[in-house]
Amino acid sequence: MRTPRWLRRLGASLLIGGQAVSSAAKGKINFLDLSDQLMEAGPGSFLIVLITGIAAGTVFNIQVAAELSRQGAGSTVGGILAIGLAREIAPLLTATLLTGKVATAYAAQLGTMKVTEQIDAITMLSTDPVEYLVVPRLIAMVIMAPVQCLLFLIVALWSGQVSSTNLYQIPPDVFWTSVRTWLSTDDLPFMLIKALVFGVLIAVLACGWGLTTKGGPKEVGTSTTGAVVMTLLTVSVMDVLLTQILFG
Repeated sequence: MRTPRWLRRLGASLLIGGQAVSSAAKGKINFLDLSDQLMEAGPGSFLIVLITGIAAGTVFNIQVAAELSRQGAGSTVGGILAIGLAREIAPLLTATLLTGKVATAYAAQLGTMKVTEQIDAITMLSTDPVEYLVVPRLIAMVIMAPVQCLLFLIVALWSGQVSSTNLYQIPPDVFWTSVRTWLSTDDLPFMLIKALVFGVLIAVLACGWGLTTKGGPKEVGTSTTGAVVMTLLTVSVMDVLLTQILFG
């Protein structure tokens, strides 16, 4: 029985990812492209993270703060929001946003280069395409995914505090005291570990799907869709494992 194509591409992506990690560890980095990729994964994606963070913090409070206030537990709103964001919502939603914004760009860019034989031209110039193209994207995601996740957490907590104060008359000092009380010293480091792992997965799978594109321009769209689906599935599975390992 023939191995499904998605499984072959997943295996190839993991090999490409391993090669990229090895090259990065040896210092073989295309710094010219790295600055562009840092902009793509960082400032180029800040706006969508900001908007979603504001929405997440506000919506959470509309759903939860109202009920807790009715139960006389309004002082716990900040802590519950902080734990929910740090342990689950911030890393997972940030990864989903970066998959939609950055992974699609990576897969489409590399897929287009593959079908137009630009990758073959790079290889003929005695340049390793993984070192030249994948390593900068991997490093950019390793750096920017935790930064974006931290930004998401800060913005969501701020919007949660503003909405709880304005809508449910919970004083700001009560909200922030609850945040400090409920958050443990491990929550933020573990959140950033999750974000970093998700960033690696996004870069590896998006670049792997792009470099394994075959056929004409039509296949670029198929590869991009496939990369997004596989990344979201893999991130979801990894989220369950990391939650069990870090917070279990």
